Amino acid sequence: MMISTPRPLRADAERSVHAILEAAERTLSADPGASMEQIAAATGVARTTIHRRFVNRQALLDALALSAAERLIQAIGDGRPDTAPPLVALHRITANVLDVKGAWAFALSIPAPAGSAAAQLHDDIAQHCLTVLERARGTGLIAADTDLQWTRRVYYALLAATLQTPEEDAGLDVDALAARIIDTLLHGAARRAT
Repeated sequence: MMISTPRPLRADAERSVHAILEAAERTLSADPGASMEQIAAATGVARTTIHRRFVNRQALLDALALSAAERLIQAIGDGRPDTAPPLVALHRITANVLDVKGAWAFALSIPAPAGSAAAQLHDDIAQHCLTVLERARGTGLIAADTDLQWTRRVYYALLAATLQTPEEDAGLDVDALAARIIDTLLHGAARRAT
């Protein structure tokens, strides 16, 4: 059985899809029950334009989840998880992920069905995280006996906690937030030598 891949979209059609997805993120973040008509209005297009690109609401949600996962994997790749010094990679990736997760919170909250392209990207993201942590362990940045799966889960929890309390962190930029996350991940609340 031969599986065909969809043809790439023309540049104008791709821009239209991106505009729809960005408007959907904004609209659904404010009102998760928003209709396709409301998303069309936020995009500035007719509802039929959205239906030409997405056959129904679920197709739009699936595309939104995939687009957000693609943005997240790109942000992680931009942090050079395989080549940058581990501490540099951790910081860059954390700052990049905070940016994407902050801008695409609704889309990233959509569960990715097992076997979907979005689920595969989330698996790839977890593997990139483990790669950076393995490299950090290899350079002595974290202890040799560190449980990397647990450390990854703690790291994810720190990211989530940072994104859930934006009013407390309003004066901090993503680099300061990333530095705090990495410092907490590596040192916890241990007393530092002065």
